[in-house]
Amino acid sequence: MSDSIEFSRPLDVFRLPAVGLSRKIAAKADERVALAKRFALLSLDRFEAEIEVVAVPGGLYRLTATLQAELVQECVVTLDSVPSRVEETFTLLYGKAEEAETVLLDSDSDPVEPLEAGIIDVGEAVAQQLSLVLDPFPRAPGVPPEIAPISIEPPAPESPFAVLAKLRKDPPE
Repeated sequence: MSDSIEFSRPLDVFRLPAVGLSRKIAAKADERVALAKRFALLSLDRFEAEIEVVAVPGGLYRLTATLQAELVQECVVTLDSVPSRVEETFTLLYGKAEEAETVLLDSDSDPVEPLEAGIIDVGEAVAQQLSLVLDPFPRAPGVPPEIAPISIEPPAPESPFAVLAKLRKDPPE
């Protein structure tokens, strides 16, 4: 795994016990600062997850995690601080693409994440999930939920038929 990943927690699936593995992971202060910068947060005061990884038929591995975070975003209208608490449970499947195709051929499951050298970076998976559940347009309390959008498109040109209709009503003098 890369050293540039802020919250790396690599897990070798080939060393998993037969019953799987459960563990709690938590970001250290410097990791939270780096993740806050990555996700454009004012702060990330708490970031942890309960994870479970188990082998499933077809050479796949299922990561189930519940992440918890306390963070502060910037209001998109007033630029005030908007604190929030996030709790999210998610599941991801990992495996080789060829194996995944045969297992999921008739399934409505999500795509299988690539498994490289038998390593799942559960920290990065949890960090990516956090990015997906962040409010993309946080608003401070009291800020209206909707502000009328500003039109940046030029008005549509008048159709030729509308111009002809005007000429018909107003004959030239």
